Amino acid sequence: MSDQDNFPPAPGVPTPIPTEEQRRARMAAAGVPEQYWDWMGPHGVSAMCVRLGMRFAEMSPEKMVATLPVAGNEQNAGIFHGGGHFVLAETLGSVASIFHVRANLGLERAVVGTELSATHHRSATQGLVTATCTPINLGRQLCVHQIVMTDDAGRRLSTARMTNMILAPRS
Repeated sequence: MSDQDNFPPAPGVPTPIPTEEQRRARMAAAGVPEQYWDWMGPHGVSAMCVRLGMRFAEMSPEKMVATLPVAGNEQNAGIFHGGGHFVLAETLGSVASIFHVRANLGLERAVVGTELSATHHRSATQGLVTATCTPINLGRQLCVHQIVMTDDAGRRLSTARMTNMILAPRS
């Protein structure tokens, strides 16, 4: 059974959690360094990120970089879909917040996004969109990140800002 057999699930059915072998294969294919595999949750790399073709190029609490291809992720006018910008931004902001909680705070806490906004500056019709996520503020309760997306020529396509809340343990 391939990893693709797990998704898309039937409408209304949650994506099944992959086997450990599938989870590891997903993370390796997406460029996640093995040292971070335990931090990536039960799905490893999300099914959406796999379907869209996301690849991580750099991962740390201080800087996170990933790419998405334009091809296959266009909207009906043939340009990179605005939702692709948001998938990149939310994924990088969330993973960077988890890395902050684990590496900088030494805690095992869940994080949840509370705000995501973006400004689109220009469109892309080919190549890769590269997203670079850097912290604006890393706290004990909130993390705020800026995510800048560029095209292959280094031109800014969009700028996003994401806020994540670090959840206290449930009793």
